[in-house]
Amino acid sequence: MDLHQHCPGLSDLRARAKARLPRFVWEYLDSATGTEATKRRNREALDQIGFLPSILHGPQEVDLTTRLLGRDLPLPFGIAPVGMSGLIWPDAEGQLARFGASSGIPYSLSTVASQSPEDLAPHLGEEAWFQLYPPKDEGIRQDMLARARIAGFKTLVLTVDVPVASRRERQVRSGLTQPPRLTPRLLAQVARRPAWAMGMALKHRAQGGMPHMRTLDKYITENSRGLSSTAHIGYLLRTSPDWDYVKWLRDNWQGSLVIKGVMRAEDAAPLEQLGVDALWVSNHAGRQFDAAPAAIEMLPELRAATQLPLIFDSGVEGGLDILRALALGADFVMLGRAFHFALAALGAKGLPHLAEILSKDLEANMGQLGLRSLAEAKTLQIRNLTLRANVKTLNT
Repeated sequence: MDLHQHCPGLSDLRARAKARLPRFVWEYLDSATGTEATKRRNREALDQIGFLPSILHGPQEVDLTTRLLGRDLPLPFGIAPVGMSGLIWPDAEGQLARFGASSGIPYSLSTVASQSPEDLAPHLGEEAWFQLYPPKDEGIRQDMLARARIAGFKTLVLTVDVPVASRRERQVRSGLTQPPRLTPRLLAQVARRPAWAMGMALKHRAQGGMPHMRTLDKYITENSRGLSSTAHIGYLLRTSPDWDYVKWLRDNWQGSLVIKGVMRAEDAAPLEQLGVDALWVSNHAGRQFDAAPAAIEMLPELRAATQLPLIFDSGVEGGLDILRALALGADFVMLGRAFHFALAALGAKGLPHLAEILSKDLEANMGQLGLRSLAEAKTLQIRNLTLRANVKTLNT
């Protein structure tokens, strides 16, 4: 198959993934919460950000390298954490980790992934990140950090925008529980998706069934089994973190510390004072709170409030969106759903194909704007009246 002919864009990968996944898996990956208004706002706000093309620059060589957390990276994007990746495609965490290592981009493993830090240790590269849903028990907390460190994770990402479980009505209606149980209804869906079913059977036969949250295995008790997918064991173990929790992590984690889910500019200075290394601007892609503004709208205010590196996600669907985020103050962009669409659509070969789609899209749009480097994106004038005031604040 000529991938560029059949799947030239992320939308093609998404459509192909939907056709290859059981419905309950698709609903888990694609859904948001409530009426999914926040998810829509993310896309609509990105679409409102325009630039004025620039001409007569002659032949250009475009440089996509960037620097983040003291390290040089070949591309300005990486792989965001997605819980239970292995439910979406067999060995998803392993394939994503290996691709991150081979391509030199960050790969983030979720606390609630279907493979543990120990499982992934042989496959990790220099840009291995571990995303932490904050355990309440200090002993579990210490143990989790030690396991991540020993496995080879160098950056810790604390997710702070999940103080309580969201409802995710589409996901609940699908019938998914944690750990997943194949009811007759779900089995009928699986039977219509043979590639997914066969791959899952081969991967998980040795583990005795469907994927589950392997990092949490050692902390599970009998009364935590068979829960709703929005009230799983992860929620029973975790707490809603506070400022002291961040300070504890800073004191107990020796690598880079990133705080994920920052949307308010006034939170930047206190986090900077606590010694965190980067802020991750995100509304959890609309999966937690349906009344949040688009994450992209908050970037200029946060950029004006801090000198810390800013990582961005939520609604990104191509290289142009990455450029938009960089122009509004981000230093780096993460994609979660997109890499899982690529895996579900094309298996392992979908990952380099997606990276090439994003890179080529970046290069094409930078060429239209006369940009030779990503740093020059920060000088772009945003052609959008609703954002003009914020852009002026960013540029002063």
